Amino acid sequence: MTLVAKPTPGPLLLSPTDHTLIMIDHQSQMAFATHSISATELRTNAALVARAAAGFGVSTILTTVAEKSFSGPIFDEIKSAFPDLPAIDRTSMNTWEDANVIERVNAIGKSRLVLAGLWTGVCIVGPALSALAQGFEVYVIADACGDVSAEAHDRAMDRMVQAGVRPMTSLQYLLELQRDWARTETYALTANIARTYGGAYGLGIIYAKTMFGASEGHASAA
Repeated sequence: MTLVAKPTPGPLLLSPTDHTLIMIDHQSQMAFATHSISATELRTNAALVARAAAGFGVSTILTTVAEKSFSGPIFDEIKSAFPDLPAIDRTSMNTWEDANVIERVNAIGKSRLVLAGLWTGVCIVGPALSALAQGFEVYVIADACGDVSAEAHDRAMDRMVQAGVRPMTSLQYLLELQRDWARTETYALTANIARTYGGAYGLGIIYAKTMFGASEGHASAA
């Protein structure tokens, strides 16, 4: 049989309207013991994810654990992206065992979930495996997660991938939401997020725009 290629995206690619992002326990106390990624990188990547989700209108749930008594506030980078979205505070390490979170998941009603948070081996593995068991499709943004050691993070990612989780990165998440530079309505948003939080890629955008007035594709420069 001869296959016929079509210029259409595959069904496994994310779009802004087909998933719920759950950002879990990006809090000071949880970050202090995180050593699989630097605090600077973690905050930058979390900010990139939050700004992307907010800018593209992705349905989002923020959740914390023992915010007032132990773990402290959610990262300012996330809170500033969602100033009117309260975080759901929990006592359970596994977000999926919290009735308030599940009520929100069901109210949104999307079967595709994207997770990011601290720590990978506890607060991400728990909801990821639980959601998979209930038939949800789960993605994890690996570099917006962290754990007490690189070994702990890597083994947690291995365990989830073996169970069916789809791993990705923060920059990949942003660019997958945009996916075509001809989408001029979100071109400036994407370019600005990448410039601010995209590391060397962001520097490249700044350089190209400053030196040559260049922009991606055929879109107008941001």
